[in-house]
Amino acid sequence: MTKIKVKNPIVEMDGDEMTRVIWAKIKEQLILPFLDVDLKYYDLSVTHRDETDDQVTVDSAKATLEHGVAVKCATITPNEDRVKEFGLKKQWASPNGTIRAIMDGTVFRKPITLQSIPPAVKSWKKPITVARHAFGDIYRDQELVVEQPGTVELVFTPAGGEPQRLTINDFQGGGVVMGMFNTDKSITSFARACVTFALGEKMNLWFGTKDTISKKYHGRFRELFQQEVDRRKAELDAAGITYSYFLIDDAVAQTMKNEGGYLWCCMNYDGDVMSDMVAQGFGSLGMMTSVLVNPDGKYEYEAAHGTVTRHFRRHQRGERTSTNSVASIFAWTGGIGRRGEMDGTREVTAFARKLEQAVLDTIEGGTMTGDLVPLTTLSNPKSVDTWEFLDAVESKLRASLG
Repeated sequence: MTKIKVKNPIVEMDGDEMTRVIWAKIKEQLILPFLDVDLKYYDLSVTHRDETDDQVTVDSAKATLEHGVAVKCATITPNEDRVKEFGLKKQWASPNGTIRAIMDGTVFRKPITLQSIPPAVKSWKKPITVARHAFGDIYRDQELVVEQPGTVELVFTPAGGEPQRLTINDFQGGGVVMGMFNTDKSITSFARACVTFALGEKMNLWFGTKDTISKKYHGRFRELFQQEVDRRKAELDAAGITYSYFLIDDAVAQTMKNEGGYLWCCMNYDGDVMSDMVAQGFGSLGMMTSVLVNPDGKYEYEAAHGTVTRHFRRHQRGERTSTNSVASIFAWTGGIGRRGEMDGTREVTAFARKLEQAVLDTIEGGTMTGDLVPLTTLSNPKSVDTWEFLDAVESKLRASLG
């Protein structure tokens, strides 16, 4: 079979543990036999990030801005236990957070839906896409453990001006304190990305904060988001797209009884949590796509889940695993399809769609990993291991390619 030529490079970011093992197998079995593609490879395993003082993460993000499309494997964000496990120099920052900051990106997460796996929430009829503002807040905060009585202040020193001080708390004993921030530029970029995405996908737009409590911090998000909606009101009206603002707790309540089909825009932490809720509600984190989009139209595709440590331990012991690889496959197809669209090479995009369909047809045909078996309405599903599933997908793919 003649390989399909991919015109321009794709940045590849490798990862950790079970997803790293599966990632390599997907590339070896489902990508490279069919595509002639220049992959700009970056090893984002936690040990290599440690060896390079995390410079490799910065380099991978800059490469994505240069080439326009990246695909990323799941990675470890080390805590104290991981520092000891791998002998790391320190608790390195989340690579996803670093990449998002450099790209000034917004994360859009959407479930992969199947007729044979109905949503757990009965009212849901259409996919719910979660947009996560992927900059600042607690992900770039400063924290302090207070171990004795004292005063914690918030201090702003204007350039050339007198400091402004607000008392956070007068501690009478131990406690904790956290300071976080965001910027008008990042919030506005987030709003622009969300409106553009909603227009492109023809989806109604939701946004939620807690501005009744956080009148300035959350209030600023609401204000700037509304400004962008107002600026593009004519476009939204022409497309028949509505914008709705909710308090975040009301947005959650409304989501549980809505049929779906909308873009739910969330602040950073809310988006982190709610995207997992939506994923599980539609079936599994293994069935959730994730794409980071920057305001200039640069894209980084990844799975929405973690590195599947528990399965990796079993894999290391030589035991059978049945790990869901769907989201990792869709990370590859998302990047490949986008590369084809940006390059004007229809055959590349068509390959990505055929691979996605091969995955869906495999599951709808009754062959699936163990996590999906309890969720399916099929009468006699066949539970297969990690590698048997990829073999079945490859068979479907080859049949579709002729």
